[in-house]
Amino acid sequence: MSDLVPANFGPLLREWRLARRLSQQALAERAEVSTRHLSFIETGRARASREMTLVLGNALELPLRERNVLLGAAGFAPVYRETALDAAPMSHFSRALDFLLRQQEPYPAFVLDRVWNIVRMNGGATRLFTKILQDRPLPPPIVLRNMAHAIFHPEGLRDILVDWPQLAAVMADRLHREAAFDRSPGGARALRDEVLRYDGVPMRLRLPGLDEAPPPITLAAHLRFPDGSEARFFTTLTTLGTPLDVTAEEVRIESYFPMDDATEAFVHALRPSA
Repeated sequence: MSDLVPANFGPLLREWRLARRLSQQALAERAEVSTRHLSFIETGRARASREMTLVLGNALELPLRERNVLLGAAGFAPVYRETALDAAPMSHFSRALDFLLRQQEPYPAFVLDRVWNIVRMNGGATRLFTKILQDRPLPPPIVLRNMAHAIFHPEGLRDILVDWPQLAAVMADRLHREAAFDRSPGGARALRDEVLRYDGVPMRLRLPGLDEAPPPITLAAHLRFPDGSEARFFTTLTTLGTPLDVTAEEVRIESYFPMDDATEAFVHALRPSA
């Protein structure tokens, strides 16, 4: 290993510290090191050991993927593995996801990866998607496989979502927050930049912090279909446990719950007759 201090480690550490809105003193206290030593690491006057890099990643509460990025910037190999969801070592995790999807029936639920790709869906979600696509031109494939593109793409859900401006503002804020901690190629930053460039997306949503509306207690979606029927859902995002695998940490389940009796009846009406 070279004794040279990697040139990009200090600036990256500082960028993450500022994104967490931490002073050098606050981060030093979390990491139980001196402020002077932390300052030397950020400016490149000192080199962080592998152990110190892991301590700093933990003190910053970085996602596992970003801890691997920090290790790479410091000149060390990644610590946290990234296993495909359909790989044998993930079979128990995969079964847990399928169980949760089944438990959500008849309400819709989706398994999403870190950039909002739809990995799996339950029967309720399939039926809802079928209803959305009924009597409409088929949208581009990206709209069918990615939730962020479905919301922002001009041929996505804009004409179905009655409260699209409010929902888009909440989603844009979430994408900005996720982008602040994802420097990886093809990650949250790339997704944010792509979907917020679509025609019709308000300029205020394209920069973080410019939308001043207070966030809602729950994320609501009011859908109106071409046949005049309507449904109102609120959504939740669930992650599983405290995994030590990058894929497992990043997987989330988006679940839809009826907000009123009419939507409850709508969901049950979509189910096939016995």
